[in-house]
Amino acid sequence: MHRYRSHTCDQPRPEHVGQTLRLSGWIHRKRDHGNLLFVDLRDHYGLTQVVCDVSSEVFKTLESARVESVVAVTGEVIARTAETVNPNLPTGAVELRAVEVEVLSTAEVLPMMVAGDQEFPEEMRLAYRFLDLRREKVHANMVLRSKVISFLRQSMIDQGFLEYQTPILTASSPEGARDFLVPSRLHPGQFYALPQAPQQFKQLLMVSGFDKYFQIAPCFRDEDGRADRSPGEFYQLDFEMSFVTQDDVFNAIEPVLRNCFKTFGNGKAVTEGPFPRIPYDESMLKYGSDKPDLRNPLIIADVSEHFAGGGFGLFAKQVEKGNAVRAIPAPGAASRPRGWYDKLNEWARENGAGGLGYIIFDEAGPKGPIAKNLEADRVEAIRVALDLKAGDSVFFACDKALKAAKFAGLVRERVCDDLGLREEGVFKFCWTVDFPMYEMNEDTGQIDFSHNPFSMPQGEMEALETMDPLDIKAFQYDIVCNGVELSSGAIRNHRPEIMYKAFEIAGYSKEVVEDKFGGMLRAFKYGAPPHGGSAPGVDRIVMLLADEPNIREVILFPMNGQAQDLLMHAPNTVSDKQLKELHIKLDLPKKALKVDTGEKTEG
Repeated sequence: MHRYRSHTCDQPRPEHVGQTLRLSGWIHRKRDHGNLLFVDLRDHYGLTQVVCDVSSEVFKTLESARVESVVAVTGEVIARTAETVNPNLPTGAVELRAVEVEVLSTAEVLPMMVAGDQEFPEEMRLAYRFLDLRREKVHANMVLRSKVISFLRQSMIDQGFLEYQTPILTASSPEGARDFLVPSRLHPGQFYALPQAPQQFKQLLMVSGFDKYFQIAPCFRDEDGRADRSPGEFYQLDFEMSFVTQDDVFNAIEPVLRNCFKTFGNGKAVTEGPFPRIPYDESMLKYGSDKPDLRNPLIIADVSEHFAGGGFGLFAKQVEKGNAVRAIPAPGAASRPRGWYDKLNEWARENGAGGLGYIIFDEAGPKGPIAKNLEADRVEAIRVALDLKAGDSVFFACDKALKAAKFAGLVRERVCDDLGLREEGVFKFCWTVDFPMYEMNEDTGQIDFSHNPFSMPQGEMEALETMDPLDIKAFQYDIVCNGVELSSGAIRNHRPEIMYKAFEIAGYSKEVVEDKFGGMLRAFKYGAPPHGGSAPGVDRIVMLLADEPNIREVILFPMNGQAQDLLMHAPNTVSDKQLKELHIKLDLPKKALKVDTGEKTEG
């Protein structure tokens, strides 16, 4: 028999009754019934109940072993009595009567329990992540992650994609989020950067004649964490294709994602192909977001014309200034108490709005401050435009067009959840397409890239030379699932003359473009195929499939919200010797030393 185990803890079954097995694992839970001791033994695969009588030579060994100690148990498989069978456990029809027990590793008193569903503070969970990962749900999330990555990899290979690894140490880029910088020992004062994405390298692969590339790529961005974004690093299914149109990219990745979500989605419905394609402008108007959650049935409408020159002076003046009014329907909300409307109004102010106007349509007619001041025919026009009926309400957001759209999007989500309208048990995919190539920086008044500077503008050079930059669309697209952006992508700008012009409009000189993107630009001058791709985020895919609200629940060793690894104590200080080797002197921010003397101080 094997030194540690003949079977894993998920394998004992009725057909093993009478056989001698050896299992190894962690003591998950103990139940001492006086003369009889029950131990749940757990390994990666499952759990088996071990039983030991007080007369057994190994009773004291098991009794004294703490929970989460690692033991090897040899014994005879016996059938449980009918009343003690556990139908919720694959091994629940049998148990192992312990004959030999070897303690392989003892556990100290636990800072947090592994068994059970008790909640623990996040800092404790991250500091003792090795214990947290033993817990059933977290452990299952990591197994799911592994299976999803294997599925994605095989799906790409089956389509003829080949996996290549691109560099981790590369050059800093002026675009995107902050880089993580790595000082060079051999080149004093110079730095590598960890890649925010393999963007330039994968494009260079296309120029190098590799037709279909992919990798499960690690990416690094020095940005703040949030529920769907891990600070520091993340993984994506990065892929690129040559001689393709936007449709070809969509046709390549849609079946991969659809089948992945069908395979691991626990029976939830998944959008059949082709996924809906929603132009950016339409998405911002109807949903108030470029990553719309299509489980939410509410559709926003532009009702600016119905307030222009009307009796509700506050909105009329705003429309006269060129601002917009967006209407968000609230079906069935007329029966809601006044307190609900007041609470939403307060919530709106907390989110930076002046308030949240509304009209209630009940059997007696329209009600509310707006209905009292706006002409009846205008109120009726709004009702018809939104297809409202008696018993419904409508909310309004008024501001500059983009701000009004975004706030209306927040209202849409809040009202949907308050009214319980969100569709459940489904993964709804869509593409957001036709992103603007440029946007106006409100702080500087300058033209900036709005999405991806390496995208091909729709209309190519002619558009750049003849159109208002703010009217130019790009071959850029995002794939969205249930309101979560999984990926952005584009058909790339592969022609140097178009790239120079595109960057010139955004304020970059030819010299800057050549300095920052010289490698890729030089490659394009020696024959580059049309190419495009995308990069769905692995972490977000698994987060959706696991139905977890926070991305940290699907990452093995995540950082906390302050970008700290509480287990490995990173970031931390390094020795003076290391700094000297890297030719670095620290210029740390000065920290004010406060001494409490009980006296008031100046400044």
